[in-house]
Amino acid sequence: MDAAAPDTSWGLSSQEAARRLQRDGPNELPDPRYRSGLASALEVAGEPMLLLLVVCVLLYFALGDMGEAALLSVAVVLIIGIDYVQERRTERALQALRDLSSPRALVLRDGVLARVSGREVVVGDILILSEGDRVAADAAVLESTDMALDESLLTGESVPVAKGIWSGAPDWKRPGGDGLPFVYAGTMIVRGHGKARVLRTGAATEMGRIGKALAALEPKPSPLQREMREWVRLLAGVGVLVSLAVAVLRVVRGGSWTEGVLAGLALAMSLIPEELPVVLAIFLALGAWRISRRRVLTRKPASIETLGTITVLCADKTGTLTQNRMAVRRLWAAGEQWEIGGGSLDEPFSQLLHYAILASRRDSADPMEHALRELSGKNPWAGLNLVKDFPPVSGRPAAARIWESQGAGVQVAAIKGAPETLVGLCLGGFSPDSVLEAVSGMGREGLRVLAVARGEASGASAESLEDFRFVFLGLVAFEDPVRPTSRRAVEESRKAGIRILMVTGDHPETALSIARQSGIDATRVATGSELASLDAPALRRLLRECSVFARVHPEHKLLIVETLKAAGEIVAMTGDGINDAPALQAAHVGIAMGGRGTDVAREAAAIVILNDDLAVIVEAIRNGREVFENIRKASRFILAVHLPIAGLALLPAALGWPLFLMPPHVVFLELVIDPVCTMVFAADERAIDPMGHPPRRPGEPLLDRATVREALRQGIGVLAISILAYAWGLYAGWSAAAARTAAFSGFVLAVTAMVAGNLAWDKSLGSVLRNAAFRWVLGVAGVILALVLAMPQLRALFHFEAPGNGQIALACVAGLSALLWIRAATRRDISHNPGG
Repeated sequence: MDAAAPDTSWGLSSQEAARRLQRDGPNELPDPRYRSGLASALEVAGEPMLLLLVVCVLLYFALGDMGEAALLSVAVVLIIGIDYVQERRTERALQALRDLSSPRALVLRDGVLARVSGREVVVGDILILSEGDRVAADAAVLESTDMALDESLLTGESVPVAKGIWSGAPDWKRPGGDGLPFVYAGTMIVRGHGKARVLRTGAATEMGRIGKALAALEPKPSPLQREMREWVRLLAGVGVLVSLAVAVLRVVRGGSWTEGVLAGLALAMSLIPEELPVVLAIFLALGAWRISRRRVLTRKPASIETLGTITVLCADKTGTLTQNRMAVRRLWAAGEQWEIGGGSLDEPFSQLLHYAILASRRDSADPMEHALRELSGKNPWAGLNLVKDFPPVSGRPAAARIWESQGAGVQVAAIKGAPETLVGLCLGGFSPDSVLEAVSGMGREGLRVLAVARGEASGASAESLEDFRFVFLGLVAFEDPVRPTSRRAVEESRKAGIRILMVTGDHPETALSIARQSGIDATRVATGSELASLDAPALRRLLRECSVFARVHPEHKLLIVETLKAAGEIVAMTGDGINDAPALQAAHVGIAMGGRGTDVAREAAAIVILNDDLAVIVEAIRNGREVFENIRKASRFILAVHLPIAGLALLPAALGWPLFLMPPHVVFLELVIDPVCTMVFAADERAIDPMGHPPRRPGEPLLDRATVREALRQGIGVLAISILAYAWGLYAGWSAAAARTAAFSGFVLAVTAMVAGNLAWDKSLGSVLRNAAFRWVLGVAGVILALVLAMPQLRALFHFEAPGNGQIALACVAGLSALLWIRAATRRDISHNPGG
């Protein structure tokens, strides 16, 4: 903290601000997950598949076979380049998200006002604070005009707190309570304006202190990630053992050690399922990209898959089910009511609205005052001069303004505020009991009510409210309207087997009303204090029976999450405040409200919803289910296709035949399989509605018995067809190169048939051609195979011969046989498992 106090009329100079920014760093939380370009490149280069390719390159160089060494070298460079570009794009996207989340601030620089990025605010800057601003850093208040802040994001207290003036003493106070001379990063100015000197930035702020604690927590791998790792370890271990056996067997059968090592390396490359973790990462990343177009940002890609398993969604009311804005719902005057859409505004309702606006400020950010102006569409201030403004004070929750007509000099007062206050302030001529009864009825409907009165001056000039006689005009009822999409989203969730719980800090009557309008089961409402008073069994019963929870604080949210998890539910929780962070982290999927939430809430959450809409969350759940099914399809294909590749490397060596697969063949197949896994299946759209059935069981593996059984059925069938084609060519008297040419070409067609069959799992085979990625991969693979068969240099690298009619016919028969087998197998399996 700099000791010298700056001139508050001048602020820091641009040079001094730049020096302090260089010294202290930007006003943001450090990102411990960021990796340099070199670290990303080294991680990509350490993949087992690439290491095996490098060994093959070195071996071919040692043997003097420069053609095959060059081919494999190009493959190594291509694979590293593609993986590196994808990794760096992800890093840049995350950094862009952090830049977008940084608020802007109005500061004094070189004696003039400057709007700068929140990350550029430095210690010693003079912040200019106005109603509606979010504070960019922890600061001491230098000037305050009726300034009050919403610090609920730090304290959990929803009541705005007033601010005092800093004396200059270095006695820093934590947030909480009225009269403190400090404002805190992330809090909101809800009333008044002022100036403040920045004392702390970045990780040193109160928000940063909590953020550092959250950043220190290591994220745990998801169940799907753990399952993928287990499968990779298992198959890699089997691959190493079998590869060694093949190499030794080749030598025992009379082959050279060179042939044995190449056969073993080819088999190892074919068996290592490096596509499994790649598929998981890319499918989740693509899923995150898809929902980002709906303004949903994914901070933890693994949560995309978890979204599909959610059984309970705990949603906030304000902004999620409702539009997070105030709108006039009803006017009440002289015992009569006017509803929105009820025709033109006649007396006494037009007078009521006129004076409600006169009691408001012209440039106010208050949502209720904005709603009044929006309904009127007129300018009631024309011909009037403001004489005096009386903001709400303790003991009088009402705002009043005194106006004077231009020329005539007649003064009039307009006041609005709590009905109980205005009922006691106004003269007779109305029934206080009927007013309070109307207020009570509107409260039961979840409406917020303001009373309005007109003041007439008792003399020629009036300086205080006591100089006016007030006449009660009526009531204005406001609501936060339910989003048009909320009811449909709740119904879709119910159809998908997902319970929606409303968890809000609002009044119980308001919560119950909004729940009913949204279609949530609302037979009763429970409060946060009621939750805290129950023992564990009673709390579990309550959570089973009740779907609406009001007056809930952040600690109650955490209690709800932990209780639901203990009952075996998969829980998603929404939140926006700093104190919501524990509940967001405890939930299986934490969902931060990006439109009004804090950086700390976003850091703790897995998903960030930018427009805070329940329908968008439900759409993200749909996307999560689709992603899981596409990962399952791709994983089934990966298991199925690696089985014949391994068999075609192993069986010829065991039977003493010429080698079928060598490293160039495996590289060719990988160049087909990798884009198939990462592009074709990721772009697939299900024919069956993913929201038409309950969520899958918690703990259900990706590769369950049915999926593994189907993969084995497909793989064994294609292996049998391919090895029979190779044997046919050898025993027909063809050369090994001719037999290899026919059988390998047939195997490429068989792999294409496997792709088509798995894509058509829940739809017709013809619909597969609508998948643009499939057409692209099919075309590229066909072109490359045609070039290999047509060009003598490439044929030599692949140990092929120019195909004759017999080889072409055999390849086509093998491919067609594989297609028929795959289609019969997938049709049989889906008849037993229609859900996919």
